[in-house]
Amino acid sequence: MALNADAVRVALTGAAYAAPKGTTAPTDATSTWPVGAVDLGWISDDGITESNSADTSEIKAWQHGQTVRKVISGSEMSFKFTCIETSKSVLELYHKGSKIITTSGKSVLAIKAPGSDRRMFGFDVVDGNSHLRIVVPDGEVTEVGDIAYKNAEAIAYELTITAYPSADGTVAYKYSDDPAWSGSTPPAP
Repeated sequence: MALNADAVRVALTGAAYAAPKGTTAPTDATSTWPVGAVDLGWISDDGITESNSADTSEIKAWQHGQTVRKVISGSEMSFKFTCIETSKSVLELYHKGSKIITTSGKSVLAIKAPGSDRRMFGFDVVDGNSHLRIVVPDGEVTEVGDIAYKNAEAIAYELTITAYPSADGTVAYKYSDDPAWSGSTPPAP
């Protein structure tokens, strides 16, 4: 295999989106997100972390106690990021099941005990002309970090999104217009 420095990608910028579950998602790397998908704003410089894990059970043989098989008993895909923009959308995601109500020019967030709040999520990752889009058709905020109110630091809302499987087991879709994905090399300048 030949080394190809042109296929090295850096997540220079991007965006995170949330939309009602069932929203028609884009099916390519660059089209506009549909009405109802909300850009969650500024993300901390930690970016977005994708995690994939599998629970396995080992089957050991009597002879020499060697592992002869591993069985996957469960798996999970999640995305973790920290919003540093305070907005209605971010606050309502962070405080699951809560809504901001505005009356007479005043807003209040009545924080409720968290309940189920499944949505569609999306992530755009951009490196120059290379675009990666991840769509999670059915996901939910399953963990949040602590909020610190400190001098000289943005108020931050750490969110972990868990992707749930569809009937066929699909938890997410990844789209890219990157030539490296198809195995082709971009033309030399």
